Amino acid sequence: MRNLTSVSEDVNDSKCSKILLSDVTITGNRNLFMGRAWRTLDVKMGLFMIAIHLLALFAPFTFTWGAFRAALITHLLGGIFGICISYHRNLTHRSLNLPKWLEYTFAYFGVLYMQRDPIYWVSLHRYHHQYVDSAKDAHSPTFGFWFSHMGWVFDSGYILEKYQERNNVEDLKSQAFYRFIKRTYLIHLITFATLVYLFGGFTYLVWVIGVAITWGYHTTFLLNSACHIWGNQAWNTGDLSKNNWLVALVTYGEGWHNNHHAFPYSARHGLEWWQFDFVWYTIRFLEVLGLATNVKLPSQNDKIKKSFVSLNKIK
Repeated sequence: MRNLTSVSEDVNDSKCSKILLSDVTITGNRNLFMGRAWRTLDVKMGLFMIAIHLLALFAPFTFTWGAFRAALITHLLGGIFGICISYHRNLTHRSLNLPKWLEYTFAYFGVLYMQRDPIYWVSLHRYHHQYVDSAKDAHSPTFGFWFSHMGWVFDSGYILEKYQERNNVEDLKSQAFYRFIKRTYLIHLITFATLVYLFGGFTYLVWVIGVAITWGYHTTFLLNSACHIWGNQAWNTGDLSKNNWLVALVTYGEGWHNNHHAFPYSARHGLEWWQFDFVWYTIRFLEVLGLATNVKLPSQNDKIKKSFVSLNKIK
């Protein structure tokens, strides 16, 4: 089993430091800005992120209730249905099945939420689970909080070092819809932003693209950073994943991250009655309507296997 506070081997402990208020040891170093090669893709991604965040800064000066509602709708459709249900629980982990028309609709909401195309997102997240908190993890906090939060986004060279070929998403590559989205991804983003501007001018651009998308980025990033640093572990996963109630609140249930790493196939992340998981409530509603099928949950036997209590009994 991996050491829960360190994943790199042959590291001099005297040179390691721990992230504030956590048991996570920083065992590696990756220059975020200076001292590394910036690929063209990194520069483009950096400029894009700066532009999105700069737009969000205009929010206090451009507020209207119409723009706020548009941003909220964008956030709910893109965040809950696009990223949480589609990209994460449906496409990455196959926690449920949806009719193809609904699967593609939800996935397209995720596309417009500007977190890369489904093939890229799903591939990276599957690798994260395969190599979680090891030297091959794309965004482990063992390189520090900021690298795990968003530094990795601007470091395509780091990603290429870890994964030479994206051979873990053949199920998506085999579908024309996802191949088309990957080839034309930027066109969809530009078209969406243009339509937002034509509909509501700069004010709507600020709120729909700036505020909603920036909020979506950082709540998603918190799952990679905060949920592998702060919180508690309910299950013996052998990694750094944590249940973090605050992140769970702002991500509609995704923050029960130790639960998720214990049972990645589960459509329900908030396994206790008091663990708020709005994404699960939505999936359950879709199941009642007959739109979600083969909804997966952990069995009692699976829970026993991951339980710290059972492990202690064995010892």
